[in-house]
Amino acid sequence: MTTQDIALLDADLNTMIQNGEALDAFEKFYADTVVMQENEQAPTVGKDANREREKAFFASVTELRKIEVVASATQGNTSFSQWFMDYTHKDNGDLAYHQVAVRTWENGKVVKEVFYYG
Repeated sequence: MTTQDIALLDADLNTMIQNGEALDAFEKFYADTVVMQENEQAPTVGKDANREREKAFFASVTELRKIEVVASATQGNTSFSQWFMDYTHKDNGDLAYHQVAVRTWENGKVVKEVFYYG
């Protein structure tokens, strides 16, 4: 796949997330062997484990005010997306922050994703 192909896939994935279709996007774009990680925490390995992690996150959001891509770029098989999110979490209250998602792609699927935020 070319860098342009990956940029198009990444844009489609980001659009689905912004349209409230994050779990559908997960099924469509993530490899069975995907490894996902938050900052320096231990990675979660495999699509099944990450699906449950994603479901738990979205179940904890009681109000989603805004989720948008602020900037994105692609180089080789890696895509970068800067996100702004503003939501209410059932345990942590109101949250508004930027995060960067770094995705590694193989054969049209995300095989690794790391989220960086402060």
